[in-house]
Amino acid sequence: MKYSIMQPYFFPYLGYYSLIRKSDRFILFDDVQFIRHGWIERNRILKPVEGWQYISVPLEKVSLGTKIDQVRIKSADDWRDRILRQLEHYKKKSPFYAETIEVVKKSIGLDTSSIVELNRNILFETCKYIGIQIHIDVFSTMQLQIEPVNHPGEWALNITKCLAGTEYINPVGGVDIFKQEQFDAAGISISFMGNNLTPYSQRRGLFEPGLSIIDAMMFNEPEQIRALIDDTYLL
Repeated sequence: MKYSIMQPYFFPYLGYYSLIRKSDRFILFDDVQFIRHGWIERNRILKPVEGWQYISVPLEKVSLGTKIDQVRIKSADDWRDRILRQLEHYKKKSPFYAETIEVVKKSIGLDTSSIVELNRNILFETCKYIGIQIHIDVFSTMQLQIEPVNHPGEWALNITKCLAGTEYINPVGGVDIFKQEQFDAAGISISFMGNNLTPYSQRRGLFEPGLSIIDAMMFNEPEQIRALIDDTYLL
């Protein structure tokens, strides 16, 4: 059984879906400190003319040290309509605008104050549209009794051990926090994967890589998106 563990990101980029695609079981890790202005509550889309802009979910203020699973969405803000308005410029150039907007509406339409539950629903709806099977667990609800964690790399190790997993896969950017000898001793193989972020037509001059999955959906049909997601490399 191959596991991947990631924090719950908002409409993440293609590489996040590469991990989902390669995993038998995907865990949203929400039992750590929330860092504002990361990828939990925002991501990037194209600007109308050039460059990129953020779309985001407004969150209630939290104190330092608040865990991700305790973060709540600011309900009084009309953020759903704002996001849809920010996406309207795609209509002029995007061949899959109508289909993508329907997925976005289903994704953000969940009646919840939890950013974790919202992002989980986003993953569910986008994977459903793209044609990716996904088994998502939320760590804070799993009630696992894992061994004590002494450094950041042990979270993935101890969770995988607790679930009797045999393989763990992580983004290439996190390679330095893991100790290979610990995984070897536990009989768990570990690999690091990246996405090549191959350019696709955005109907403009300069390609903007690493944008939200929304951008890939605007310009590619599901089969093409799966090909982009599968365009990976291992360390």
